[in-house]
Amino acid sequence: MAIFVRPRLWAGLAAGVLAVAAPVAVAAGTAQAASSEQIPTGFLASAVPGASAFGTTPSDTPEQVSFIMKENNVAQLKSAVTRGLTSFDTVSQFAAKYGASRSAVSGLTSYLASFGIKTSVYAGNVDVSASGTAGEFDSALSIATKNYHVPARRGTSGHEIPAQTVYSATGAPDLPASISSSVLAILGLTNYAPFSSNAVHESRPTTATPSPDQPGAYLPSDFASRYGLAPLDKEGDGAGETVGIVTLAAVDPGAPQYFWSNIAGVPRTGRTLTVDNVDGGPGAPSDASGTGETDLDIEQSGALAPGANVIDYQAPNTDPGFIDAFFSAASRNADDSLSTSWGESETYVAGTAAAGAETSAYEAAFDEAFLELADQGTSVFDAAGYQAAYDASDDIETTNLAVDTPADSPYATASGGTTTPWSGTISGTDGTAPVSVSSQRAWGWDYLWAPTATVSGETYAQAATASVVGGGGGFSVVEARPSYQALVSGTSNFHAVRYLTPTDYQEVDPGFVEPTDWNVTATPPLVSGGGSGRAVPDVSADADPYSGYLLYEPSFAGVSQPVLQSGWGGTSFIGPQFNGSTAVIDSVLGHRIGLWNPNLYAFAAGSHSPVTPLNQVGTGNDNIYYTGNPGEQYNPATGLGLPNLAKFAADLAVGR
Repeated sequence: MAIFVRPRLWAGLAAGVLAVAAPVAVAAGTAQAASSEQIPTGFLASAVPGASAFGTTPSDTPEQVSFIMKENNVAQLKSAVTRGLTSFDTVSQFAAKYGASRSAVSGLTSYLASFGIKTSVYAGNVDVSASGTAGEFDSALSIATKNYHVPARRGTSGHEIPAQTVYSATGAPDLPASISSSVLAILGLTNYAPFSSNAVHESRPTTATPSPDQPGAYLPSDFASRYGLAPLDKEGDGAGETVGIVTLAAVDPGAPQYFWSNIAGVPRTGRTLTVDNVDGGPGAPSDASGTGETDLDIEQSGALAPGANVIDYQAPNTDPGFIDAFFSAASRNADDSLSTSWGESETYVAGTAAAGAETSAYEAAFDEAFLELADQGTSVFDAAGYQAAYDASDDIETTNLAVDTPADSPYATASGGTTTPWSGTISGTDGTAPVSVSSQRAWGWDYLWAPTATVSGETYAQAATASVVGGGGGFSVVEARPSYQALVSGTSNFHAVRYLTPTDYQEVDPGFVEPTDWNVTATPPLVSGGGSGRAVPDVSADADPYSGYLLYEPSFAGVSQPVLQSGWGGTSFIGPQFNGSTAVIDSVLGHRIGLWNPNLYAFAAGSHSPVTPLNQVGTGNDNIYYTGNPGEQYNPATGLGLPNLAKFAADLAVGR
């Protein structure tokens, strides 16, 4: 395989909602009660560095806002989910056990109705979706909304978040104290679009139809063969199951069906692909908005489970859009498994929270959505990121160790990345150099740094810092280590190869100081240490674009590129692949299996584990920091390792 440097990164969420006609408790526009409390709010564009106000937002500007209620009995719910559920609740059972009380919900909806704001309550009684005008929300929440020019910023998928002209609240909202005590967070007081996806593309241009039997041009069937799903295909194809995709960009109409029938070779009549445009949807398909991410998520999951129906929850690229998509899925309770491939680093969330641009309850809000899905038996998967151990290096541009969110949630399965064997030649202005990966390893592009420097005229340090790419992994500084991770060794300690030493500490957001540069060495020392937070990822599979997959995206035509391309990867592929695999397992077993993690870790601790650790220690098996933990069952580079899905299904059948 011939490839060319420089590696290029690409960007690749209402049914089930109960409309509430809240009784009007006070006259419209009445001022708040004297006793009020501020509520954590979601992302505010007004706090983005460089944002400049240019006037008050017209009072009739439409706004969509989500009020996330505090779940009841949440400690009991968390304990039950992390221990492993053997039976699941219906939506109404969840609402009765864990949703906010009817009085709390009606208190909020009545209050908002008094200002003319309309509300819809998702069936689990956790998410209250509200629609109104800027003037109505300003009055109800004692805020001021202004228009802002926001400069471009680097995004969470390696491409720039464009400059935007948006509205945004200028401070934290207030609610009467009697209502605020039941509200966890308010998301959506801006229409700024902050998210981008975790898809990655290698730099080789594709000018002809690629051969699907080559590394970088693999099909979902290659995943099925490599990770033990193929034997299950003889017993079930996902018939009777439904897979859900949560995304922030519109699907190319017809693209998944074309991919299934004409590229993957898995035609199936009778299945359905349903689009749920949450909160009005994300707008028209476009490569710039991340349509490629949505296409690949549906293509991969649906090809692996050709008998399963698919629901595409596509929402606006906003805080409320993202979280509403999960609550929409939970309220439907139609999905047996669900995945998303969008996220951002914990450091990005912490920095924006420190600047007053994001709520400190952001991650807790997503935990609540995942807890509801887990309680109902939906298996949830999230991409662990592609900036290797340094997840914040591409969104807030810091060089500290960090993991991705919401993949850090203990109530979802974090999907990590590997590189499968391949060899080729890279070319540059100074010649060519061979590259060879002889066995499956943790995905980290450190193996490309020396050859890249050789052919490009760059120094090793320049080549390294320009390509900090690999499977996300490490330890959360937000989420506590869940009980199931205590079942195996290696979830609280690590070995690492320190190529990069963070330096140059600066204030990256107001009051938030982090390193912004690295010292680089080509002969990294082996170090060891420990971590106390939730360890990420849980399990891994091939995610390196150079040993990656085909993507069919008609929106490429709008940017003068071939609509079928090879060389696509990122942990964006792994979540939907596990998603489709779960539908097959469910159809074989005849029931939902729910959150993978409690069973997967318990089986891994046994004598016949369905996962194989990648525990070679050193520079041949790392995610640019973390490497193998010899003799232990877990390492933060690849989690528990590589799954044998047929064995996992067999263990579930016995364990059930």
